[in-house]
Amino acid sequence: MARSATNKLLQKAKKSKSDEFYTQLSDIESELQHYKNHFKNKVVFCNCDDPTISNFFNYFASNFKKLGLKKLIAACYKKQEMDLFNTEGTENGFYYEYTGAEKENNEPTSKDIICFKGDGDFRSKESINLLTQADIVVTNPPFSLFREYVAQLIEYDKKFLIIGNINAITYKEIFKLIKENKAWLGINLGRGIEGFIVPEHYELYGTEARIDDYGNRIISPNNCLWLTNLDTSKRHEDIELTKRYFGNEKEYPKYDNYNGINVNKTKNIPSDYNGFMGVPITFLHKFNPDQFEIIKFRKGNDGKDLSINGKCPYFRILIRNKRVNEKEKIQEVTLYKKNVGESAKLQ
Repeated sequence: MARSATNKLLQKAKKSKSDEFYTQLSDIESELQHYKNHFKNKVVFCNCDDPTISNFFNYFASNFKKLGLKKLIAACYKKQEMDLFNTEGTENGFYYEYTGAEKENNEPTSKDIICFKGDGDFRSKESINLLTQADIVVTNPPFSLFREYVAQLIEYDKKFLIIGNINAITYKEIFKLIKENKAWLGINLGRGIEGFIVPEHYELYGTEARIDDYGNRIISPNNCLWLTNLDTSKRHEDIELTKRYFGNEKEYPKYDNYNGINVNKTKNIPSDYNGFMGVPITFLHKFNPDQFEIIKFRKGNDGKDLSINGKCPYFRILIRNKRVNEKEKIQEVTLYKKNVGESAKLQ
């Protein structure tokens, strides 16, 4: 019931092109702690963030010296109803550049804000000009424009750490980046992202929707992820493989339309199989590029979805274990046959 309700909320937001999901500081802190070594002497750009309310801006401004930042830039799309100084609607976006200057607090004043000539859309020339100055982009971009947003980051060769919907990894443009090792999933995923602050006009769907101690209205879709191209040591940790294929072939049925076996759970990936395996998309959260190779997504040799006895399992990613070579495979088969033979003799 909760998943259905929160999905309903996200679909409603997508249809109306409304992307007012504001990230909680706790979620930002939980993820950013793993990337601190990437920020020394760097310019960080939060290009979908009102510097007066953004927790991304808040995090980086508060940790400016600790991270060793060179500059922090936060840019905001035009306000539809009122600007940050409670004036009637404006057609201009605005931005703020922070260089760590000492002040009573990190919040910008009216003197600090610089107005764009245009609306401040991340695709605008003015925003792109700021983007070219940045080293790393960190934000929660509009989910309805996620493909276009990521494409821009790649075009301008930027490092990034951004939030998106889990379904984004099924987009061919995003999956291609993951397959080519140009992007990967961050540390937190699903319930690892506690929820988003939403405006007053949003309905609070789902059993996990709540109003916190500060009056923030929070929904928890539990279907979001961090996408990045900032490396971490955790990304290179091996998936522990405790299952074996040989001797348990019935647990790994072969596809009708591709020479590979189906694996229903990442934890069930066999350690002794060097062929192609279809695994759930959640595998990407534990994917170690040193251990596995991504082959393709979802489709068999006939261009249709992978199937078993005519039925299609949920989306699968075809992978191969880099560390099981043909020699090891032969040794495993020989050992298995030997064990079977000795068992038969005993009987």
